[in-house]
Amino acid sequence: MNIFIVTVGSRGDVQPFVALGKGLKAAGHNVTLCASANFETFVTENGLTYAHMDDELITMMKSDTGRAIVEEATNVFKMLVLGFRLMKRMTPMQRAMQQDAWAAAREADPDIIIYHPKMHTAPDFAEKLGVPCMLTLPLPMLVPTSEHASFGFPQWRLGGRYNRLTHTLVLKVSEAFTRRYVKRWRKEHGLSPLPRGHDCLHTAQGAPIPVMHCYSRHVGAHPSDWPDWVTVTGYWFLDRTEDWTPPQGLVDFLDAGPPPVYVGFGSIAGRSPEQTTRTVIEALELAGARGILATGWGGLDAGDLPETVFQIDAAPHDWLFPRVGAVVHHGGAGTTAAGLRFGRPTIVCPFFADQPYWGRRVHELGVGPEPIPQKKLTAEKLAAAIADALQNADMQQKAAALAQEISTEDGIANALAFIETYSVSQLSPGRAG
Repeated sequence: MNIFIVTVGSRGDVQPFVALGKGLKAAGHNVTLCASANFETFVTENGLTYAHMDDELITMMKSDTGRAIVEEATNVFKMLVLGFRLMKRMTPMQRAMQQDAWAAAREADPDIIIYHPKMHTAPDFAEKLGVPCMLTLPLPMLVPTSEHASFGFPQWRLGGRYNRLTHTLVLKVSEAFTRRYVKRWRKEHGLSPLPRGHDCLHTAQGAPIPVMHCYSRHVGAHPSDWPDWVTVTGYWFLDRTEDWTPPQGLVDFLDAGPPPVYVGFGSIAGRSPEQTTRTVIEALELAGARGILATGWGGLDAGDLPETVFQIDAAPHDWLFPRVGAVVHHGGAGTTAAGLRFGRPTIVCPFFADQPYWGRRVHELGVGPEPIPQKKLTAEKLAAAIADALQNADMQQKAAALAQEISTEDGIANALAFIETYSVSQLSPGRAG
């Protein structure tokens, strides 16, 4: 098959799709991956065909404005308010990405389209091309269930009706936020208007869109009332194909004492990376722990460091994490998965979006202390969490046990089987709901 994958966002939104693409290619399929321009080398180095997408939106999110959004968008309601407030500014960016993705889809001539939910018009691309599509979600966000509330809502014990209502609200708000982009594109390309009551889990004809959740069933939810066109595959890990040579300074630091604590917040650290870095260093000193500080894409700003803290730009998680005592991060799905995969107690300091959800799940599973929201992050709180992660034998045992459970899953193989099952033909409208 010719498979077209389109994703929007940061490294964490792209890397799982690269892993999936490699698995699909190894199975004999032709894969084109469309992502913002700054990921072109990353995609091609992993042997996939790259398709261009404008990256102005990603650039904006790394600007001072973007950092402000991260700090303010601490729950689902604030995220929506900010989204509507920025709509006028974001519309041209969304339009550019949409045009690039459509051009790439036509060029790829796909048999199926697999897409990230931020590419709102992917199902419309598929309809225009006459091919199936498949939605991928990194967390249990959109598919209604009576077993838990949607992320971003209070997990009140009010029963299944309340839980389903929260998912329905998310679907309706998502539809309201994206409908203008979809409506315009469909009109321009000769497609009929979407029917009343349409949502992003169904095609314009009412057939359900198959959904893959790319996380572990041992970590995230897989409700028993989800239909069979919804699955949880397991994580899509991107393993190194070649040996990575670490800097000698990093090797020497690791050998010079007990396993350090990894601290990294990816590409984000709010409007004051310098203050966040000072807080982290002070916390490590208070906890009497050594640390490795990953500065990433500018998420942390390290200056003069004590001898007990080593700075790196980045390192492969599958090389570094087995060598540390605990991991501290923002709770992105990918970094959370990597820490849990290698059995390390995890301390989540979330900013926004899905990060509080993963922080809560880590704590509920007993593999990390209670999450510390970035707005409440202090050296004293972080030091106490670090000490707990390094000294709590029960937490360490649970982290090791969870790692063993995750290792039994083959997320890529499960995804391949699901894709091959549902790409044969579109699901019939009679199975909707």
